[in-house]
Amino acid sequence: MSLDALKSAMPDYAKDLRLNLGSVIGESGLSAQQLWGTVLATAIASRSPLVLRELAPEAKANLSPQAYTAARSTAAVMALNNVFHRTRHLLSDPEYGNLRPGLRMSVIDDPGVERVDHELWSLAVSAINACGLCLDTHERVLRGAGVERQTIQEAFKIASVIQAVGVTLDAEAILTDV
Repeated sequence: MSLDALKSAMPDYAKDLRLNLGSVIGESGLSAQQLWGTVLATAIASRSPLVLRELAPEAKANLSPQAYTAARSTAAVMALNNVFHRTRHLLSDPEYGNLRPGLRMSVIDDPGVERVDHELWSLAVSAINACGLCLDTHERVLRGAGVERQTIQEAFKIASVIQAVGVTLDAEAILTDV
């Protein structure tokens, strides 16, 4: 399977997702590295084996080896960061925000790609993982680097569609057996 196979696998009741999947990837204004790094990082974050299995080969074909690794590293570190920072933010005791995290996150200092690309991928993964603090932080860094809101929105549109495709297809795999 591939992007086309994922679109074909979408049930008729989710045809909007099929169309959205084609447009957020096929009509994106992002650079190829930004686009395919976002696709890969969000496919990982979606936790859908089917979506990851189908999109990872296309991402690998469209990314340099360094960018492919960087997108995977971004997804990994954001899985950690999103839970950690979301929890600190949700706890009613603000003193947790003053404690040293004590967690290794060296990929943030040296992501292996341009900082803007890493920040876009981090924002997209944070959208899936619902960490408001991380979303605000990455959006602020991107805006500070001169990235337009439309470009930032492209990243979380991709995240939204990939997450929805994963949820839908994973549910269909179970519901067809019911």
